[in-house]
Order: sequence, then structure tokens, then C-alpha cells
Amino acid sequence: MDISVIIPLFNEADSLPELASWIGRVMSENGYSYEVIMVDDGSTDSSWEVIKGLSAADPLVHGIRFRRNYGKSAALYCGFDKARGDVVITMDADLQDSPEEIPGLFKMITEEGYDLVSGWKQHRQDNKLTKNLPSKLFNATARKVTGIKLHDMNCGLKAYRKEVVKSIEVYGEMHRYIPYLAKNAGYTKIGEKKVHHQKRKYGKSKFGMNRFVNGFLDLMSLWFLSTFGKKPMYFFGYSGLAMFFAGTVIALWIIIAKLVRQAHGTYFRAVTDQPLFYLALIAVILGTMFFLAGFLGEMISRNSSERNHYNIKEEF
Repeated sequence: MDISVIIPLFNEADSLPELASWIGRVMSENGYSYEVIMVDDGSTDSSWEVIKGLSAADPLVHGIRFRRNYGKSAALYCGFDKARGDVVITMDADLQDSPEEIPGLFKMITEEGYDLVSGWKQHRQDNKLTKNLPSKLFNATARKVTGIKLHDMNCGLKAYRKEVVKSIEVYGEMHRYIPYLAKNAGYTKIGEKKVHHQKRKYGKSKFGMNRFVNGFLDLMSLWFLSTFGKKPMYFFGYSGLAMFFAGTVIALWIIIAKLVRQAHGTYFRAVTDQPLFYLALIAVILGTMFFLAGFLGEMISRNSSERNHYNIKEEF
């Protein structure tokens, strides 16, 4: 099979028939063998009934239904698990992503050798204040932290080699950072393609402003896990030793200064009367706790059964 199209959705009953028809037309014109996997993320409208009707009319349309709303990451994860195509395309269900972009994305994967291609909605058809400006700030931060030079990392329209989606785990709200997950898994040929972005035809956006705050926190978590996840002692150990050393030096300096002044008959406040002493004591305690946390994290990491699970690229 050439292509698997994965469409996560929530309350998009109105747009699904038009989207399915559009995808089918593009696939037929280009002679692709394909499947469409629609993942209903706990919709409260008639989306699931529409999907069942589409599947009855076209056996190439498949559906997955969640018991409740779990989020886009969970929907993509389940879609990736079921995908059989050599190239996997993800797109949103709101008709803002154009299926006409599929042939171009497919060629970049199959002919130009990219592992992953992300769409770039250069001219967004969204509210500039609530979508465009926060999106630019988000993407600038993501480029700085991840080192991946994509203009629109959160674009729902992406293409992957099948091997990529089978090698990464998308959880929580990490769908925003799939290119970073792929990079950390060893898939480094990541490109982007300018894509046409259309105005929403039905319904309204399901995402609010809080997604940008959540996205920043997720980015920090992902950066930390990818940097120190398999070597926690490097972070906690160094930090712990630095705090322990600083606290110990300050405490010794206060004590020695007290003893020297006493020996010369000079008045000096009691050690326990100085706030700096307590700060030094806190630093020693925190340093010890950080070091122990790193030690425990290292033990857990070294005993993980999946520690080297994804290291192998080929074998005979």
C-alpha cells in the first residue's frame, strides 16, 4: 500500500463527507493505493455515525472510536499503530488542510528520501491575534530548543516514512513535537513543504490559548527527557555536587571566621545567628537530595528492559 491517511477528529461530522470525497479524488487521479483511518476522539456529535456510513460506502475508509476525549496525541498513536502504507500522511479533519498537497508530500518521502516532511502554513487563514502571533512565538522557541529549523512544527499536515511512525511513541500532548521525537529516534532527514491553508468551513476551533502555555511546558519536559532521560546522573549529580560544595564552603567559611575572630578577641555573631549559615545548610541538604535522585534515576534507567530497544537500525 502506498499511503495511509490518518485523520484525528473531534466533533467534525459536517466536514467528513467532503474530506473523504476530496481525498478519494486525489488518490484516484494519482493512482495511489491507500487507506483512510479516521480516529474519533470521543466526539459528542454524529461524527461516528458519519464515519460508519463512509466506511460502508468505501471499504478503504476505516474508523477508530475512543470512549472519551483523550486528545490528539492518543488519536495519532492509535492511527500510527494501524497504518499499513509505506508513507503515512496526517491531516486535520476541518478542511483547512488540503488533500491536494498529498502528492507533493509523497514524492518528498519516496523520491527525495526524507524521513519526515512537515507542512508550512505560510499564509494562515486564522485570527492573527489569537493564532498567528502566538504560533510564531511558539515556533521560534521550538526551533531554538530542538535545533530543527521548521517554520510550523505544529502543522497537522505531515508525511512520514512508515518506519518513523512505528519507532516513536506519541503521548500526552507531544503531537506538537513529533519532528523532535523522530530526530531523537535517529531520523534526522526532516524537511518542510509550503502548503495551502484554508479558512475553516464548518464549526469552530477546538483549541484555546492555553495550548501555547501547555506546549511550552511540554517542550521543556521533552527537552529534559531527551537530554537527560538516559543519563539522569549528569543533571542531578552535577547540580547536587555544585550545591553541596557551595553550601559546605560557605558553612566552613562562617565557622572559620568565627573561630579566628574569637581567637583575636573580636566580637563576631554566633554562627546560628547568621541567615547565610542556614542558606548554606539548605544548599548542602538539597545537594545531597539531588545527588541521591540522580543515583536512583540511574539505577532505574540501567535496569529498564527497553533501554536499547530502539538502537538497532538493521540486522541480518
